[in-house]
Amino acid sequence: MAPKEDSTAITFTEVDEVNHPTATYIYSEPAAGPAHREHGKKHGENWGRVDVAHASSTAPAAWSSKSVQDFLVEVFLPAGYPHSVTDDYAPYQLFDSLQAFSSSIAGLLSSRAVLQGVGVGNADASPTAALLLHILQDTSGRIATILFAHRVGTALEPECKMYRLAADIFNDLAMILDCLSPMIPAGAPRVTVLSTAGVLRALCGVAGGSSKASLSAHFSRWGNLAEVNAKDSSQETIISLIGMLVGSFVVSRVTSFSTTWICLLILQALHLSLNYAAVRSVQMTSLNRQRANIVFSTLLNTDPDLTRLLHPEPSKQQQTPAQHSHQPPSWKTLTPAQVSKKEKIFETDGILRWSPTMKPPQTLGYCRIGISLHQFLSSTAPSSSTRSTTSSRSLRTPVPIPQLTTLFSKEDYILYLTNSSRSSKKNPTWHANILLKNTTTSQSQLKAWAHALLAARVLSTSSAATADSTSTSDQVETTMNVLERTLEFLNEGSRFNRYTTALIDNGWDLSIAALETRSGRRVVV
Repeated sequence: MAPKEDSTAITFTEVDEVNHPTATYIYSEPAAGPAHREHGKKHGENWGRVDVAHASSTAPAAWSSKSVQDFLVEVFLPAGYPHSVTDDYAPYQLFDSLQAFSSSIAGLLSSRAVLQGVGVGNADASPTAALLLHILQDTSGRIATILFAHRVGTALEPECKMYRLAADIFNDLAMILDCLSPMIPAGAPRVTVLSTAGVLRALCGVAGGSSKASLSAHFSRWGNLAEVNAKDSSQETIISLIGMLVGSFVVSRVTSFSTTWICLLILQALHLSLNYAAVRSVQMTSLNRQRANIVFSTLLNTDPDLTRLLHPEPSKQQQTPAQHSHQPPSWKTLTPAQVSKKEKIFETDGILRWSPTMKPPQTLGYCRIGISLHQFLSSTAPSSSTRSTTSSRSLRTPVPIPQLTTLFSKEDYILYLTNSSRSSKKNPTWHANILLKNTTTSQSQLKAWAHALLAARVLSTSSAATADSTSTSDQVETTMNVLERTLEFLNEGSRFNRYTTALIDNGWDLSIAALETRSGRRVVV
């Protein structure tokens, strides 16, 4: 009797996007007798058997809760969720969906008011007048879109959290104006109110669309930006649909003037509260101006060598111990999650704040980065000194250009500070101006901002800087001395490079340049 042949088996394990097994396929050729093999060879047939084993031991029911949940996740969430997006994606989308629901209902109430304002139900109303009003609203909105995008286009990405909330504030104000329109006398006043509402909606479209694109880029972890945007649209569509269904019931029941306004204000308060919670939950990993203030002030405040700058008298004796900073540092480096709890949604543009952990933030002054050379020279000079000389193309400036050029010859920026609060000796306000060279990078911009923050801190605590001095040369000498010492402090032992390494290790993305909120200029020295 011939020995029985062993069947060959090949196993395939099917996995999903996150490498989780979903099914196992086992291919085998069952052993057959000589007659079957001869028959298969003669007719060109070679059959194999495939056994399928799913990951779960029991096949799920057709409409079980697990299958419905998997279907909803597949339809409304990015593939590979939650591994394909950041950790703050889920809380943001939860609050964002709830605010869209309340906004949909409030939008129906305002739309009804607009229809009443244009004369729906009034036999004397003219369709042509309503059409002309719509054209006027659309025209003013388009013009506002162009101007607003030109004015704040550069700031939309660095300040995406602020503009995301501002977009909904614009939208809610437009709804209030819509509800006010029936009470406004017909003619120019009503046209003005409705046109203003159209402008606010245009601002909402620019700020909301651009900021949501930046947030989607932050959420996408696998380079799946397009899918994150698409799934976000799907979520908004289903939530808006549910909101319209619920809103149709609300609109049919809420008809009186007082009840309409009560419902509208409650829905808008809920809308803005949920939006605020949504943007607060986002943990941005890029360093804009406010986050740079928080991160660098905390980092510098925990650096033991900072005492040498704040109290420079024994500097000669402390120069040698400073070389021991290569030991494991005791710096406190905040993570994006920690900074998100400290930062404000609306912050003064360009403000320099010193935000140590245990003390209230101290306002040191203001900073402008990436400005033109003309702004650098004229803004730092007193108004009496900034005047034309031989021609309108010349100006006088007390800025020590030769000394600054020499001091920052190896840097990608030039920094200078002036004190604009000569009358206030206790709380001077320092104005820092940063001139960027054409070789600047995202990290050199961060160094320039950290240098401005540190120099303002040293100047604000220096008795020499706050002393009553009428001599411009003394003020320039003091400022240059502080700039030189602070730059030496940052470069000593590659200190700032070690700062950036610590930040990267804590989850910060320093490749994103998020400090400029205006179109920047560069210079070649």
